[in-house]
Amino acid sequence: MESNFTGRTITIQSPKRLVFGNGCSSQFIDDFATLGLDRAFIVTAPPILQHVKVIVDSLKKEGLDVEIWDKITNEPTIKTFEGVLKTFKTTKSNAVIGIGGGSVLDVAKLVAALNDRKQDIHEVFGIKKLSGRSTYLSCLPTTAGTGSEVSPNSILLDESANLKKGVVSPYLVPDAVYIDPLLTVTVPPSVTGSTGMDALTHCIEAYVNRFAHPMIDLYALEGIRLIGSNLELAYKDGNNIEARAKMSLGSLYGGLCLGSVNTGAVHALAYPLGGEFHIPHGVSNALLLPYVLEFNLSAAPHRYAQIAQALGIEPASSDLETARKGVNKLKKLSSKCGIPAGLSEVGVPRDAIKEMAELAMSVTRLLKNNPKKLTRSDAEEIYNKAY
Repeated sequence: MESNFTGRTITIQSPKRLVFGNGCSSQFIDDFATLGLDRAFIVTAPPILQHVKVIVDSLKKEGLDVEIWDKITNEPTIKTFEGVLKTFKTTKSNAVIGIGGGSVLDVAKLVAALNDRKQDIHEVFGIKKLSGRSTYLSCLPTTAGTGSEVSPNSILLDESANLKKGVVSPYLVPDAVYIDPLLTVTVPPSVTGSTGMDALTHCIEAYVNRFAHPMIDLYALEGIRLIGSNLELAYKDGNNIEARAKMSLGSLYGGLCLGSVNTGAVHALAYPLGGEFHIPHGVSNALLLPYVLEFNLSAAPHRYAQIAQALGIEPASSDLETARKGVNKLKKLSSKCGIPAGLSEVGVPRDAIKEMAELAMSVTRLLKNNPKKLTRSDAEEIYNKAY
């Protein structure tokens, strides 16, 4: 399988302003102060408050009023989002700033988009259903993982369906993004490992994808190289600034892959793990990644061999053998970053597999991207192998 892009148009959606570099969060203050906005609503999480305080104090010195919502402690649900939206509407703020990991940024993006719309959150799940966004939106990621800061996607858990659902729209791409690797230094090892594996999965699933494209291949392969060679370093030593910076860049590349190509079966099968058992998204992806790749290998051995080489594997006697060594490398990397080895280790009962497979098969917007067609029985087999 190669990128079959002849005659196909690709659209890359990116923020109007994208700033990357150590300490660039200070530039955010300077830039924001010039916009003429007077009331900012910051969406964040408790562990991030040390970073937020510095930013809030600086904004207040510029004469802005600032409201903070810091109650996002888990992957967000529809109820979580609705609570944040309700609070936002009482503040009369005219800007939303997301400072945090993917959960925080996903909520911030939706608040900015839906606060003045007649649309309900349930009406916009899916692709290009948002009618617009008029509220200014800026994002500062504090993890090197989801790539939400540059993607047109936001994910919420629908607790009534025990499934994560996505809103995909160009209106969710922020106006400005500031990726400051120094904001990731205090992230604990467990989060560094799981979010890093999430970013790596974005790149891998974009590179081997029915809608792969040479423009995105560049981001995907370089993201794999950066994350594959720096994730363990960042996990072991959070103060390794070079590793943190390279992880942030790799995560950015993974995020840029999401809008125009997106992910595949790994993410589709991971959604029920988060929805039903509240397993962190990055952990879910890392658990399933090698087993989905083993299922896919025959459909694109050359591409998976290229991924293996980007991970540092020397070419073997065949693409398939090289690709298999790459899968083993991913298993080892996941283990070195503290990811559990199987579903049984994160509390998933084996008798839940049939239901999980049924739920996963409903995530058609991602399954259509997978290089090999996946049936319900295939999904069950992958879950069993990952058990």
